[in-house]
Amino acid sequence: MNVSISYKHVEAQQAVAAEVMRRLDKLGKLLKSYEPDLVQIKGVFSKNNRTEEQSLALTLSLPTGTLRATGNGKNVLAGCKNAFSDIEAQIKKHQSLLRRDYEWKRKRPVRQ
Repeated sequence: MNVSISYKHVEAQQAVAAEVMRRLDKLGKLLKSYEPDLVQIKGVFSKNNRTEEQSLALTLSLPTGTLRATGNGKNVLAGCKNAFSDIEAQIKKHQSLLRRDYEWKRKRPVRQ
């Protein structure tokens, strides 16, 4: 997995880097069906000066599509958590669509 993370006006990069690595390991488990060198993730940590919010914008490029997520929070770790949880949900939905799970779902008879 090719990872590119940039920090703009973010303090405490060491704590954030540890959280990002933990979340990337979790993403690696979800993406183990793809070739590692075909998966690219780009992230940008930034700070909104007007609202004092921290945000993380993630872009995940897969061979089957591109997924994007943005997480905002009062601190850097909250924004990181929001963005990674959103991208995990998108990955699960994307893989479900690729497997065509909707075709295999059993239809229950209507009760009266």
